[in-house]
Amino acid sequence: MGVAFSVRDLHFRYPSSREDTIKGISFDVLEGEIFGLLGPSGAGKSTTQKILTKLLEDYKGDIEYFGKNLKSMDSSFYEEIGVGFEVPVHFSKLTALENMRFFSRFYRKTANIQELMERVGLWEYRDVKVAEFSKGMKVRLNFVRALLNNPRVLFLDEVTNGLDPKNARIIKDMIAEYRAKGGTVFLTTHLMNDVEQLCDRVAFCVSGKLIEISTPRDLKLKYGKREVKVEYRENGTIASAVFPLDGIGFNEEFHSLLKTGKVETIHSGETSLEEIFIIVTGVEMK
Repeated sequence: MGVAFSVRDLHFRYPSSREDTIKGISFDVLEGEIFGLLGPSGAGKSTTQKILTKLLEDYKGDIEYFGKNLKSMDSSFYEEIGVGFEVPVHFSKLTALENMRFFSRFYRKTANIQELMERVGLWEYRDVKVAEFSKGMKVRLNFVRALLNNPRVLFLDEVTNGLDPKNARIIKDMIAEYRAKGGTVFLTTHLMNDVEQLCDRVAFCVSGKLIEISTPRDLKLKYGKREVKVEYRENGTIASAVFPLDGIGFNEEFHSLLKTGKVETIHSGETSLEEIFIIVTGVEMK
């Protein structure tokens, strides 16, 4: 597995700011993985994404894209990446299909527009002006736009925000399929369900610094409790008991409860990514 992006000691300061927004961060995005950048608002996530997509170039540090210096790359770089910003940007007076045909002309190679629009449930609305679309329809069309050029790397920001569970699942399935075919995804989101279901690794950004990079599974092991909680019915009421996970196979009380108690639920002490977000960043989810 190669390295899609190698970022070393990255610093960035906006001209109007007195201090750096990005303060010396280093990380790798591996080829064929879904890498999530998480953090509270204002932490530097969007700035990092804009730097990696060459929208901001006056940075300090080193960034390599598949072994090539990112600053040295010309406009051909945009043939290889797809970008879905949080706020969909379309021409509202054009139809959905007219929008997609217009944007597809920027690329030498394009995906099958009809196939993509059918997959997200928009083909039947192809001749409807985008001004008449709901927020969720615009979000789905925005995702199609990001895939128009069959990108090697996909940048997504709050990709399922505003979608109902059914359409969110369609988008997440498409992202997983894209990754399975070798695509690389750089994801920023506040939706921890998306992170848990999609990301191979995540990094937490706080005040322009990365404070933790790991897999969702390892984070849960690190911040969770090694215990099992059993809820059972006793004398018409719900009671509970907590047992240490270590050595649970030899815990006679636990086994006795399973054999003789009216068990209703069993939960491990695994914590949620939302709780981990609060612990690591010190900021509660909104």
